[in-house]
Amino acid sequence: MSFPIVRNRRLRGSNALRSLVRENNVTVNDLIYPIFVTHGSQIKDEISSMPGVYHFSLDRLEEELNEVVALGIKAILLFGVPADKDALGSSAYDHNGIVQQATRSIKKLYPELLVIADTCLCQFTDHGHCGVVHFDKSTQRADVLNDPSLELLVKTAVAQAEAGADIIAPSNMMDGFVYAIRQGLDEAGYDQVPIMSYAVKYSSSFYGPFRDAAHSAPQFGDRKTYQMDPANAREALREAEADVVEGADFLMVKPAMAYMDIIRTLRDQFDLPLVCYNVSAEYSMVKAAAKQGWIDERSIVSEMMIGFKRAGADLIITYFAKDVAGWLRENH
Repeated sequence: MSFPIVRNRRLRGSNALRSLVRENNVTVNDLIYPIFVTHGSQIKDEISSMPGVYHFSLDRLEEELNEVVALGIKAILLFGVPADKDALGSSAYDHNGIVQQATRSIKKLYPELLVIADTCLCQFTDHGHCGVVHFDKSTQRADVLNDPSLELLVKTAVAQAEAGADIIAPSNMMDGFVYAIRQGLDEAGYDQVPIMSYAVKYSSSFYGPFRDAAHSAPQFGDRKTYQMDPANAREALREAEADVVEGADFLMVKPAMAYMDIIRTLRDQFDLPLVCYNVSAEYSMVKAAAKQGWIDERSIVSEMMIGFKRAGADLIITYFAKDVAGWLRENH
């Protein structure tokens, strides 16, 4: 019998000892903070389903950036909410689109702050889908066309890079999107701009509050023909492998909490930096429970973050980034 010679509790006897043998840690360098920008002036509107998260007009963006930089956060993920939408999402690739304007403003204020541009069409299309929609009158069926969508996504990525985006993060889940965007960036002279691929993005129910924030809910149907089936794990390997071959510089798993097995699977199979997206409903559920006094928000969020790291994530996109950064600072 190993007991009493082997006593695992010996290494848990004090906070200092636990810290000494801790296998995983979260640092401020692991955090990416999403920000929503919109047209207008003097806008700082809280998103009702995401307490503590706001829409910012460009003239109010600096106050948020000041806080982000003061906390030591190195990267933001930028989402745009346009004033006008059309069937082809043309404001996504407009030189003066909201994301492009915001990127230029951010880089003037804080050149060293990494701007990651979400590259998709859903916020910019009047139908809310992530690509070009074709309606077949004979079958009464609407389909999202893959290859024509790639052309618009390339235009969007190039416009974002031209505006100064440091990283392009395509989230559309069209087949071949990494290859098309890599080729388009290279041909436009942005061969040094990396691609953070939403490599494994599930058709999840955890996106509800985000669709409220980005005004991007589909006006018909759903996204199950291009986002992944939550029941599938092996398919995630095929999606990620395709993106690696096509030239991705980062791989992402979205959502995070219900897909930690997928994070671990990708970590074991690929050596690219691995990102997980702690998505909107994961955030809002914690906020709602904390408001009711049912949970300790700080303890729950800290445990979630270390769980993502333990599963194998290198980087965490989270609406809790400012909170976590502040707690880390207090601990030191």
